[in-house]
Amino acid sequence: MLKHRVATAAVGTPIVVLAIWFGDPWFTLLIGAAALAGTYEFYRMASLERREPLVYLGLLWALALLLSPHYHGSSPLVLPLVVTATLLISLIWLLRKPSKKEAFQNWAWTIAGALYVGWMLSYWLNLRGLQPLEAGRNWVYLAVLATFANDTGAYFIGRARGKHQLAPEISPAKTREGAIGGLACAVLAAMIVATVLNLISPFSFEYWQIAPLGLFIGVFAQLGDLVESLLKRNTGVKQSGDLLPGHGGILDRFDSLIFVGPAVYYYVVWVVM
Repeated sequence: MLKHRVATAAVGTPIVVLAIWFGDPWFTLLIGAAALAGTYEFYRMASLERREPLVYLGLLWALALLLSPHYHGSSPLVLPLVVTATLLISLIWLLRKPSKKEAFQNWAWTIAGALYVGWMLSYWLNLRGLQPLEAGRNWVYLAVLATFANDTGAYFIGRARGKHQLAPEISPAKTREGAIGGLACAVLAAMIVATVLNLISPFSFEYWQIAPLGLFIGVFAQLGDLVESLLKRNTGVKQSGDLLPGHGGILDRFDSLIFVGPAVYYYVVWVVM
């Protein structure tokens, strides 16, 4: 398992690093592919619970919500139009479904998938688009690397020192020791990454803002992980998919990032800028 995790990371990390560096359209394509794959995994898990989400419409709306940061330059009415169309079309679609049983449960799963994956991942496009673009690029690097540091630290410290379960009813393997270790790694990584990036491409921040941001990233990364674990437990699966050897599915790898994107974006906009 560890060998597969390392091999997948060795292949995927350069792709992520380069997509962040070059920005659009590559970064949007990367996040868009992750959003579509993650939303599909979400609906696949729902189908295991004998739900029937509107898969193709849900994928379309997840992509439309993901691309919402690109609507800013066109019209302020585009995003409300997308949300309204999502609600109206999906509700009307229920009327033509042969089976009317549990129609609203299926509708709720459809909307939930588009929002949980598409809308939440759109904040990474918002973060990368912060001006100047070099600063947006640096904030994305910092957020991604601190999240990975949290995940890695929690995994290895939990395996080595973990004795007390963190959330036994949700994810029995997670421990309090691992969670604390992950938080410490996220803070340390945030400080190191900010220092290195500032030497390569200076951007505006104060060091007193970075340590709390690292802690913020660690907390939301672990909350995102627990939410996805709860989703898997509710749908009776061990992994969201098998697209990434050693990691599972896209949601298994991006669960932390789904929560970290909005958290870092608002922290940077409200506290740093």
